[in-house]
Amino acid sequence: MITKLNLASKPFRNRTTPYLLSILLLALAVSGAILCFSQLSENRKLNDIALGQVREMDGELTRLKGEGDKVQQQLSPQQRELLVASHKLVANKTFGWSRLFADLEAVLPGSVSASRISVENIFKDGDRVKAELEFGVLSRDYTAVMTMIEKMNNSGLFQAELRGQDLQKNERVTFTEYTLRLIYTPSYGVSAAPASDIAQTGGPE
Repeated sequence: MITKLNLASKPFRNRTTPYLLSILLLALAVSGAILCFSQLSENRKLNDIALGQVREMDGELTRLKGEGDKVQQQLSPQQRELLVASHKLVANKTFGWSRLFADLEAVLPGSVSASRISVENIFKDGDRVKAELEFGVLSRDYTAVMTMIEKMNNSGLFQAELRGQDLQKNERVTFTEYTLRLIYTPSYGVSAAPASDIAQTGGPE
């Protein structure tokens, strides 16, 4: 009776169980590998499709650019000038003039006053509309003008460069007119100013 209860005397009676477990684990591993390979293959196909579409778009852009260059070569000088003028007109209409005047006022110190402003060019740099300006200011304080230029360059809105200075005198006071070259980049989200706003501020020269 004691001998029958001693299970250790006949260990590992069921020898098929370890083999079945091994086969099951192997099947799971193979299934996982097949699934991963299938996913990698699908990703590779999608990547190839995307690369093909990019190449097609690059080819289309190159073709359109070539056609545009051909059209411009066929234009007369007068037509080219008209095309440039039309581009400037479109940029002008989308430019926020009232915001420009507000930004200029924000950087002008009390001892410096604006005397004139003229627009040299309006152009697009990437997705940003920019304006090249000639800006004149009057002041008797050279340090204040230099501080203003530094403030402009640190604002992220202006690139300011001093181009000239002209000492002027009258019967009561002596002052200097400073001429600056500005590149103005409006901040994002600024809408174009209505025509009435430009008329009220006097507009650019």
